[in-house]
Formats: sequence, structure tokens, C-alpha cells
Amino acid sequence: MLIWLVELSHHIQFFNLFRYITFRAGAALFTSAFIVFVFGPRIIASLRIRQGKGQPIRADGPQTHFKKAGTPTMGGLMILAGIVVSSLLWADLSNVYVVSTLLVTLGFGAIGFYDDYLKVTKQSDKGFSGKARLGIEFVIAGIAVYFMMRNSVASAPNGSIIGTSIAFPFFKDFFVNLGMFFVLFGGFVIVGAGNAVNLTDGLDGLAIVPVMIASASFGVIAYLAGNVVFANYLQINFVPGTGELAVIMGAVIGAGLGFLWFNAPPAAIFMGDTGSLALGGMIGTVAVATKHEIVMAIIGGLFVMETLSVIIQVFWFKRTGKRVFLMAPIHHHFEKLGWTESQVVIRFWIIAVGLAMVGLATLKLR
Repeated sequence: MLIWLVELSHHIQFFNLFRYITFRAGAALFTSAFIVFVFGPRIIASLRIRQGKGQPIRADGPQTHFKKAGTPTMGGLMILAGIVVSSLLWADLSNVYVVSTLLVTLGFGAIGFYDDYLKVTKQSDKGFSGKARLGIEFVIAGIAVYFMMRNSVASAPNGSIIGTSIAFPFFKDFFVNLGMFFVLFGGFVIVGAGNAVNLTDGLDGLAIVPVMIASASFGVIAYLAGNVVFANYLQINFVPGTGELAVIMGAVIGAGLGFLWFNAPPAAIFMGDTGSLALGGMIGTVAVATKHEIVMAIIGGLFVMETLSVIIQVFWFKRTGKRVFLMAPIHHHFEKLGWTESQVVIRFWIIAVGLAMVGLATLKLR
């Protein structure tokens, strides 16, 4: 919204700053952090009154979790408020990638909100129907991917190849063209990312820091992929317009820092599906937009690990009646082994940092 101030640069040189993505990304970071810091306590107080008993605690979970009973959930509302308001202020709203990313974020956030609402009102860990939820997520993701794909085909110099193709790290010109089936692939990436972050959100601070790490990484990727000079230098795919996504990623980092202030152990509020689904879907959308879907599996490797642990656990239990892990997702397995919650969280943060560095290294290894 404020990007129009660039027009005033002809009269006042200061407003030329609004032309630069880096400036607006930094401004978005500070704006979203400010919003969460200022309004966070009021939101928490309101949710605590309205929810009463707070988020239900799994009966089969680690014993240490029972002391968290009564903690309110839906903290994702704080995060989304910071991200959306900040993005509306600092991002270019005429950019199709910005609009598509916000569509997925708000759509997935609404699904997560309804899921949280059902859990709180029923005081059960069973929320929205899994099949119905996935179906709606795929519709939202598919719409976003279609418009991003169409824009990429129309605007990129070689968009007819890139727009509908899967790009592979380490190779400059190796693509698998899926045609219109790319909508299904992109939708799968976005839905998978949303639910992977959702599964990771099980301990205080466990999900939000890896989300910020992934957002910082994809902020860099978006900026580079949207700049023809840097893209050609690094021999990555140039996707015009994706640089604006760095502004949204900046807003995510700021909102995440604000939320972590209240979510740090002992948490005053939980993110809930409202935040985890929205943030995961957002990161997945940026990965699809920048043609770094496979790199996302590296940068978001922690989320992949959490998801695989659940898949393996369910599959093996149905086949044999036995469990591979003491409890899934895998962060609960380590708790059952005797790790403290802080040990699990901090060690998983370290893993997330390492994976992000590996993922970013693929930008140069061509």
C-alpha cells in the first residue's frame, strides 16, 4: 500500500527508499513485530477468557504436558494479524505472487481456526474432519498455484518451460514439465508444507523458530530469484515479481519474534492450527512461486522429519500392531526417552539452522 509513496520521490528524495524491496522487507519485519508485541497481551487475555479450559492436552502424551492445561490456543491470530497488516502496508498488492501467498495464508488460517474452535469447544483433540480439511486446502492451494503458474508462463522469458515445470537444485537447465498437472503438484507441496508445520507444533517454541529460519531462507531465495542480475549470476531460475515475497517473509520473521516472546517456555499461548497451517502453507506457496519446491524439502527438513515419523508410525502400527517410535510425532519420542522439553526444542532448532544452510548452499552449487 505504501509503495505508492515512491511517486513522491520526484519531489522528496527520501521516498525513493520505498522503491527498494530490502527496505520494505525490513520495515515489514519491524511493523509486524510491533503489532504482535503491542496487541499480543490483549489477544491472549481475550482468548483466555473465551476459551476457559484452553487447548485440550493429549491423554497419551508426556506427563510433563499436563501442567500446560488451561493455556489458550489460537495464538496464530496474533501472528496472522502482524503478517497481514504489515504485508498490506509494505508489499505491492498488485503482485500476483503476493496476492496468492496471502490467499493461501488466510485460507489455511481460517481452516486452522475452525479446527481449533472445534477442539476448544468440544474439549477434544479431534477437530475438523481430516478428509474435508485436506479437500478444502487443496482447492485453496490449487487456485493459488494456477494463478502463479499462469503469471509465470506469461511474464518469464522462458516461462513456457519454467511455469509448468519442476526445477531441480544443482542443475541449471534440468526441468520436468508437468503441464497443467503442475497445479496438482504445487497444491500437494503447499498442503504438505502446511500440515508438516502443523505436526511440528507440539512443544513451546518448537515450530515458530524453524518457521522463521525457513522464512529468512526463502526471503533470500525470493529476492534473488526475482532479480535478473543475481539470478543469472547464481544460475538459478529467474521468476519476475517473486522478489516482493521477501517483504512477506520479513513480516513473518517479525511476527514470529513477537509471538516467541509469549510462546517461550512456559508458554502463555499456543500457536494452534490457526498459525501452523497458515505459516506452513505460506512457506510452501513461496517455494512453488520461486521454483524451489525441492529445496524446500531440505530447508524444511525438520518438518519433513516430523511428518515422516507420523507416516511411519501409523503405517507400521496398522501392519504389525507395534510402534516404531515411543510416540509420534518424533519430538514426543525424544521426550519419552527422557529429554527435557527445552533439550528437544533447542536441538531441533540447531537441526533447522543446519538444514537451512545446506538448502541455501544449493543456490551456488550448479
